[in-house]
Amino acid sequence: MSNIRLGPPRSSWGVSGGRVDLRRPELAPVPVTLPAARPAPVTLDAARTALVVVDMQNDFCHPDGWLASIGVDVAPARAPIEPLRALLPALRAAGTPVIWLNWGNRPDQANLPAGVVHVYNPDGLSAGLGAPVRPGGSPTLEAGSWSAAVVDELVVEPGDIRVDKYRMSGFFDTPLDSVLRNLAVTTLLFAGVNMDQCVLATLTDAACLGYDAVLLADCSATTSPEFCREATLYNVAQCFGFVATSRALLDGLTAGTSVGSVAARGGDV
Repeated sequence: MSNIRLGPPRSSWGVSGGRVDLRRPELAPVPVTLPAARPAPVTLDAARTALVVVDMQNDFCHPDGWLASIGVDVAPARAPIEPLRALLPALRAAGTPVIWLNWGNRPDQANLPAGVVHVYNPDGLSAGLGAPVRPGGSPTLEAGSWSAAVVDELVVEPGDIRVDKYRMSGFFDTPLDSVLRNLAVTTLLFAGVNMDQCVLATLTDAACLGYDAVLLADCSATTSPEFCREATLYNVAQCFGFVATSRALLDGLTAGTSVGSVAARGGDV
């Protein structure tokens, strides 16, 4: 009887003829060196790495989104689009999973405490989470809505994985950690917005959970003041991981070899 694999491809094990083989698939290492990373040059294994793209959504990055509707200049939030467009095909070709981590609230907001709602509606009278503040009536950051969708310039491929979040950190009350562990990754690349808020909160939790964290500075941005960006870059390099650029990553991927590993299973979670 042929061996049947059970579980997600990267962390599956086999059953055959009443016997179980707990050995997981071996992933051919793909070393990628980032020589100018802060605080020190670092080599990662692209086969054990995933890219986490945070909140590159219409409500944060589109001129008709929620942030723009309350008077925020979204031009800085759009800065990661082009670097990500250049990076994503190379990562996918190397077998590196791509995770789209986005706000996607329940329509009834039953799992949102008052403190989270207050961030988006500080006076109780504003157009906060779930409010249709733009033409067409799309509800702010509601799962399945135009507001919560990734901007059109960034294509979510069928093999990518989407995870909805409900806090600044993408690890709290979501399946992100279990998804990443089933992908057999140990290093996380971080991109998206806002660098000093949801990106940093998720990266910090990743470091506390034992993942190696690399913030891609040119693929991350914030609509906060510049000192917030500078403080985030400093703190990540000082306390939580490494800071690098997508250009260095692309150069390292070009110098590396193709990953001979099992493809990650995509889907909505």
